[in-house]
Amino acid sequence: MFRILKLINRPGCYVKVGMELYLQEGADVVRELKDGGYSVFLDLKLHDIPHTVNKAMKGLARVGADMVNVHAAGGSEMMRAAVDGLGDGSVKKRPICLAVTQLTSTDQSMLENELMIGHPMLNVITRYGELAYQSGLDGVVCSAWEAEKIKACTSASFLAVTPGIRLESDAAGDQKRVATPAQARKLGSDYIVVGRSITSAENPAQAFDRVLEEWGKSQWKITN
Repeated sequence: MFRILKLINRPGCYVKVGMELYLQEGADVVRELKDGGYSVFLDLKLHDIPHTVNKAMKGLARVGADMVNVHAAGGSEMMRAAVDGLGDGSVKKRPICLAVTQLTSTDQSMLENELMIGHPMLNVITRYGELAYQSGLDGVVCSAWEAEKIKACTSASFLAVTPGIRLESDAAGDQKRVATPAQARKLGSDYIVVGRSITSAENPAQAFDRVLEEWGKSQWKITN
């Protein structure tokens, strides 16, 4: 990751630290990124009983993450506990707290046949978005295709952070609900999360610039 960041050379952008990297390197990777001038989206998708999530969020806030998340499927009590843990006064600025609605690797067939949720994907996602909004979170993680609907039933200022972003020529991989940076902008995304289109590119810096050009906004995200 640090090799790619050096090639791109854009201090000030967000870097997403996912579960794999965090479990290998621990909190030091967050501190190192912060020391290098980056903002950090710590993408651990917490999902546990409210008390455990509350205590975990207290620790993540002290680590210095700028953005964290939970699974909306944990319910409103758990989400309120997450926000409460982040805002307990131990840090000057509370990290942005997001709720994951449904993973972008989930499709309608999986939702019904494996997760046993017998409702249309969009209905499930917008309901989870409403619960997150009512629970005091700052936004959701959703695909770009759901961003507009979630804002319509919550607030225009409720953040839509959208993974599953691919340049048009790139394979979708294990993602089901993908979009290009340009599509995401038109669909109402506030932040886009771009991984393999940059990290697997022959020239990551060039790929980054292409994403930024298509996105047409100043918020930068690089994933590990």
